Amino acid sequence: MEYDRKRRRSKEAKKHSSSPEYVSSHSRHSHNERKHRHYDDHDRRYSNHSPRSRNLDERERDQRPSSSRLYYERKSPSSRDAYQLSKYQDSQQRHSRKKSPTRNEDQIDLSEFSFLDHRRELTKIFSSDSSVTSDVDDLWKFVAKYEALQKKKSEPILSTNLEGSDEVNELGLPLVFNKHNLTSIDLSSSNRELSARLPPYDPDLGSDQLSMVHIVEFRKIYRLYLGFKQKENFQKLQKLRESQANLPVAQHRDEIVQAVKNEQVVIIAGDTGCGKSTQVPQYLMKAGFSKIACTQPRRIACISLSKRVAFETLNEYASEVGYQIRFERRKNQHTRILFITEGLLLRQMSSDNSLSSYDVLVLDEVHERHLHGDFLLGVVKCLLFQRKDLKLVLMSATINIKLFSDYFGDTARVIQVPGRLHPIKLNYFPLSVEDRASKTERFNAMPYIRILQLIDSKYPSDERGDLLIFLSGMSEIQAVVDAAKEYNLKKKTWIVLSLHSTLSLAEQDKVFDYAPEGVRKCIVSTNIAETSITIDGIRFVADSGKVKEMSYDAVSKMQRLKEFWISKASAEQRKGRAGRTGPGVCYRLYSEEEYQALEKYSTPELQRVPLDSLLLQMVSMGLPDSRKFPFIEPPAMENIENSILSLKQQGALTTCEKLTSMGKMLARLPVDIPLGKMLIMGSLFHQAQPVLSLAAALSVQTPFTNRAYRDPECENARKSLESDHGDPITLLNAFREWLEEKNHSRGTDRSGTRVWCRRRGLEEQRFYEMTKLRTQFKDLLQDCGLLKDLEQPNDKMTSSERAVRHGELKLLRSMKREFQNAAPRKRTLLKADPFDIGGEGEEDNKGVDIKDVEFRMRNDSNQVQNLLTGTSACSYKDLTMLKVILCSGLYPQFAIADEFNYCKSSSEQLFHTQKKPYVALHPMSVFGNNSKILQLEDSEIVHIEGVKSKQPFSSRHQLMSYMTLLETTKPYLVNTMRMPAAQTLLLFCQDLHTNYNCSRIVCDSWLQLNFPLALAAETLMLKVAHIHFLWESLLKLRLEEKETVLLERDLTEQIILFMRSDVVYSIKRLLAADLKVLYVGQGYNEEPIAPNPFQADFEAHPNCSLGGMQVSPRITYNCLLEISSDVKEIDENPTWQCDRCNLAVPNTTIARLQHRQECEKGNTKGDDPQSSEENISHSPRKPNSKAFECAECGRTFFLTPVEILKHKKQHASG
Repeated sequence: MEYDRKRRRSKEAKKHSSSPEYVSSHSRHSHNERKHRHYDDHDRRYSNHSPRSRNLDERERDQRPSSSRLYYERKSPSSRDAYQLSKYQDSQQRHSRKKSPTRNEDQIDLSEFSFLDHRRELTKIFSSDSSVTSDVDDLWKFVAKYEALQKKKSEPILSTNLEGSDEVNELGLPLVFNKHNLTSIDLSSSNRELSARLPPYDPDLGSDQLSMVHIVEFRKIYRLYLGFKQKENFQKLQKLRESQANLPVAQHRDEIVQAVKNEQVVIIAGDTGCGKSTQVPQYLMKAGFSKIACTQPRRIACISLSKRVAFETLNEYASEVGYQIRFERRKNQHTRILFITEGLLLRQMSSDNSLSSYDVLVLDEVHERHLHGDFLLGVVKCLLFQRKDLKLVLMSATINIKLFSDYFGDTARVIQVPGRLHPIKLNYFPLSVEDRASKTERFNAMPYIRILQLIDSKYPSDERGDLLIFLSGMSEIQAVVDAAKEYNLKKKTWIVLSLHSTLSLAEQDKVFDYAPEGVRKCIVSTNIAETSITIDGIRFVADSGKVKEMSYDAVSKMQRLKEFWISKASAEQRKGRAGRTGPGVCYRLYSEEEYQALEKYSTPELQRVPLDSLLLQMVSMGLPDSRKFPFIEPPAMENIENSILSLKQQGALTTCEKLTSMGKMLARLPVDIPLGKMLIMGSLFHQAQPVLSLAAALSVQTPFTNRAYRDPECENARKSLESDHGDPITLLNAFREWLEEKNHSRGTDRSGTRVWCRRRGLEEQRFYEMTKLRTQFKDLLQDCGLLKDLEQPNDKMTSSERAVRHGELKLLRSMKREFQNAAPRKRTLLKADPFDIGGEGEEDNKGVDIKDVEFRMRNDSNQVQNLLTGTSACSYKDLTMLKVILCSGLYPQFAIADEFNYCKSSSEQLFHTQKKPYVALHPMSVFGNNSKILQLEDSEIVHIEGVKSKQPFSSRHQLMSYMTLLETTKPYLVNTMRMPAAQTLLLFCQDLHTNYNCSRIVCDSWLQLNFPLALAAETLMLKVAHIHFLWESLLKLRLEEKETVLLERDLTEQIILFMRSDVVYSIKRLLAADLKVLYVGQGYNEEPIAPNPFQADFEAHPNCSLGGMQVSPRITYNCLLEISSDVKEIDENPTWQCDRCNLAVPNTTIARLQHRQECEKGNTKGDDPQSSEENISHSPRKPNSKAFECAECGRTFFLTPVEILKHKKQHASG
């Protein structure tokens, strides 16, 4: 229909354009434009000269008498433009009269015209103006409402000046009211500049195309819109200032400012909702303090508070208010208020011990007693004695005033600020015996369903008010969500939402949206909704009184996530969520007596987490004895001693508790010590790129959400990402596949990776965090000198590629500005979907994906390809070295399978660590669903005649290395990876104890390896001692920044061959009873050993506690008691003949090893591991060959299975 209307107009225009009148009119118009074109530049310079002239209609001024025209010319030179416009309008009116004689001369009444039909052209014309609004959609909504109002009032959309509206008084003000003159804001471009952007005249379109009249009229509407938005913003600002003045903390503003000026420490105990977090930094900035640091325990709080304070101080587009978190920062030299996480502020103290860049420290939420928060308190307390000019402000809602005031002494000033909560009705509903003891093991959700029933029956559905339920964990949340959805199938009055940290960000944001009329939200949450976020509209709170917190067992090195009763302070925080926006109701599902029995405050995190990284950071900052550090509530001395011992075992501290070279580098890496060691070892073996990716993947929260394991489609889609090597390699695969999707989607569909992640149940935010963290790790390694500076990304670009990249960056920057200038995410209306079949993540495809924009700004196509290459471990050598490097950081976090796992299902598989027996695989791990990979097959078990053993002999025994030992419902191994057992234990265990012929080796006094061939065991021990020596030499030379290329290559080859050794053995876990009869004891088997065959530069000496001889820092020889099952010497002859030099030596283990060492020195290409491996590595290998350790030859060969049998047959026949 619209097309037909335009076609008819086009035909009429063609007929009209051929008439002499039209040609004459058009010619006069063109001549008039050419005649006055030389005035354009002059008019542009003065178009905005007078504010008053901008408020008057330009056409009106030209219609004044000559005297008035001169007046306007003196006041506003832009009146010439008005004169030209008047002539142009006269031409249009004459043309209109000729075309339509019945049309009124003073009015162009195009009833069918609408600016909405020309949205694209007008947006393009007006978008070049600097004062144009960033929200184009909002502008056109205003235009639509304006046109609707004009039609309702029967007024035309386009009109010329009304009669008499051009008369002005002596001051130049119009005598007739015109709403367009009320606006005090205008566009910077003149009408002629805007009309110059019109497309060329097309006679086929006729009157359907835009002209100068349309531009002038739309400019009026635009001015009305700008004026409307200006008034709206001023009203918002006025409302904001009123709300700030009504905050309870505003009544104490002068008191707070004077206290900070006069005292060094100020404690502000402000109840929830008093406004302390946003207002106190503003008070201090206005009082003259220019360098203010505000710490927050969470990154999300830093960002949200900085945005809010910037908004309230009108600094949204300035830099006086900024933030700095782990992955990004928004600050410069002009920043006066900086919101920063506690951990980052501590990191800054490593380089600036006095924190000279700040004059006020505001520590917010100190009542939460986080690890870094308590450490920061102690550091600042020491700093206050050095800097008398430094001011400290402590803020909290439920602070223990006596504890903190006593901690800082008489220097602390306490200011208490009341809150602004609405009245809250408190109800206690203690659980009955039936409710506590559910018939099934699953959490009983019926008490919470009864609360929903109570609300439905007592409060009308048209009364607004949502329900927030606090539970302890995800299993409890899922049980209540399922029961509430089933209840809602009948009522259809609830929208049930869950809220916890493992949900995707899009699912978490749903709790902030609106519910439809007559429907309430039921939000089932962990304690994340207690302090971290505030949800508007909450009227009812149901408190279970429980929380799951992490505790740490320093002995077994296990973290426990257990359910505890909350503190009274937490109970009050939860209750306060019901009174933020109006009167509320709190239902406590426990008795008042149980409430009175609660602890007043929560247990500090310092007393329930590992302290290794914290103590290392303390030593790196130059602090004295960590045992004497002034913690506000010090941890148990046993935990400190265990952490110091662990740091010594990791090589970070010397025996005198000073930093080693390894410790200095570990202290500079903001990660856990295992990951830090991984990064350092990766740089040693030239595996830095994949190790950087793996360390970044293990440092962030797992990208796999619950949907990845519960949704069958997601489960099938992510199968290709799983690796049978373990969870760390699976994470690396997921990161690599995501990078491939990023690389393929450049220039095409930018939402491709979001769709890819959603199909597999992955949270894409985690991959962006991995990329940022990987870059951070790389920079830190370069600063430490462990990684050479790489070429800049633009170094190898051609001129055309640089031009393309420049254009891409320009577009990306504009998209980022568009996102930053856009309004914040608007709360949307939730859909009442009782069956929960609504599409997920549909809103993700709308708008600018700022994470993708930032990623592409930092990484061009070449850099993405480099990331992709650095995340891949293609060859067997790279994968093996990657796993070895990972184990070097994870030691001693090893576990072995229970001997009866072969007859158990996947969910019943058990494993044993050194300190914690009978632990299970995490159900969401790779091996938790595929445990058969870890079990020996019948074909892999070797039966040896004459050797009896309860444990099977095989060369395929495996052990598990793990990142975390976590106890929830039961102990679980988290992030596990499988490794060959004997090779890994011999390579990484700190203490290796052997019997007289090395056929029995005890690793760290908890695992025993039995070898049926003593010569094979001797060869392994000799090789592992040599590898240990080369490894220590490589680390020492690398830390001294010396050349290590040849040594690193030699060591890498030896490790690869060692890990592929095909040696038959059995493995046994030693119990406490076994250890009592294991060692010979002091004074036994202490015969001197010289020369030392295990390490030539180490002087063998007796082991004072176990007996035997200490032949290297890790190996104690002949300290095990002889037992009947020990393998005897193969040859009973008193002499042994060397197969290399045919020299006969005494047939003892030490004599054989000593001769082999001498033989290796005399033969440059003898049987030493290095030369033999070089010969093997340069010889051609068959595809199905594998490493074979020959006990008779004492060599390593790469042979096929058939060749191995032939080789063994030669020894048997000889």
